[in-house]
Amino acid sequence: MSFERVLVVGAGQMGAGIAQVVAASGRDVLLHDPYPGAVERGLGAIRTSLEKLADKGGPPPDEVLARLTPVDALTPADLMIEAIVEDRDAKEELFRAADGVLPPQAVLASNTSSIPITSLAAVTSRPERVIGMHFFNPVPVLKLVEVIRALQTSDETAAAVVGLARDLGKVPAEANDYPGFVSNRILMPFVNEAAYALMEGVAEAEAIDTIAKLGFAHPMGPLALADLIGLDTCVAIMEVLQHGLGDPKYAPCPLLRQYVAAGRLGRKSGRGFYDYA
Repeated sequence: MSFERVLVVGAGQMGAGIAQVVAASGRDVLLHDPYPGAVERGLGAIRTSLEKLADKGGPPPDEVLARLTPVDALTPADLMIEAIVEDRDAKEELFRAADGVLPPQAVLASNTSSIPITSLAAVTSRPERVIGMHFFNPVPVLKLVEVIRALQTSDETAAAVVGLARDLGKVPAEANDYPGFVSNRILMPFVNEAAYALMEGVAEAEAIDTIAKLGFAHPMGPLALADLIGLDTCVAIMEVLQHGLGDPKYAPCPLLRQYVAAGRLGRKSGRGFYDYA
């Protein structure tokens, strides 16, 4: 399989980062987002990121941006990488639509951090060509791509996507399609327990994060990381884990739910566990 023309759907933080690294690899990228102004904001974020990387020896921003083309609708490509909202119904609707637009040999990939890839594959006529490509934020910096095989994913598709990840300068690690895959099956209970420690008054947020950073050699504490991910996304992933695994230990911390209800979603809203105003 050759992925020379890639459609990225979703121009938010993750989608823009994915579009950037794919274009930087020399491929043509089509960037689509139905929300007004989203693609323009995404391209602006990409330019800012490229300018920072250029100062450290990265490629010229204009050279990469020349390979990025905004599109108003789903467009034929060799590969689609979906990076929209973490909602199963929305993703399934997109995969149905993409299945009707992209050529039969194209691969449909999702950047989901928790939605079952098997369910996305099942709504298409090409389930063997559906796979998960879970990038990590910030995409241009972090090396890992978690490659998730649906029950139906073919060996050929998995091998091609692993090869693509390596071409992008990433390190692929394969996982099977279970709730939360590997990364969030481990990470989200860690974040959730940190929220419980804050809620129960075990320590203040800064102390919790300092203990995690210095005690576990983590570059970022769990509460600051939750703010970076988005507290609404953390709650959504915990709900997928709780529903998919049937274990109440995965229930989102009430404090997380309260913050989300108050609109304190983390960095993207200006306030979460920390104030970014």
